[in-house]
Amino acid sequence: MATVPGTGKIGSTSYIGRTKWARAFYDFAVDGGAVGDIALRGDRIPSGAVILDSLVKVDTALTSGGAATVAVKVESAADVNAADAISGAPWSTTGAKRGDLTATTAPVTTTAARTITATVATAALTAGKFSVAIAYVELT
Repeated sequence: MATVPGTGKIGSTSYIGRTKWARAFYDFAVDGGAVGDIALRGDRIPSGAVILDSLVKVDTALTSGGAATVAVKVESAADVNAADAISGAPWSTTGAKRGDLTATTAPVTTTAARTITATVATAALTAGKFSVAIAYVELT
């Protein structure tokens, strides 16, 4: 298929085959920290998207009254970031980090439009703020 110069189109569909980014946000002050799934605010991943890479940026380290774990998922449990104790990486220090789903791991394909979700387990969160960036491509 030919690229139409200056339009960002390949063939007749806008941006098919180009890498796109979705961002989602968690803030304890807004979203709470109860045990269970928390739908993150921000972009959704479209149906049929192939997820290529993930980044987590912690703005405020996560805290809990217990030994909480947090995972991040799109299609299935912990596919973006496995459940990690908040006392360790990536949650215990601020800054940008790679999620578990990276350019060198098997990609994930969505079967429906999906919300980026954090799963809190073991104990509720009491503070924290982070964002997730996910690279994906639509091939159809």
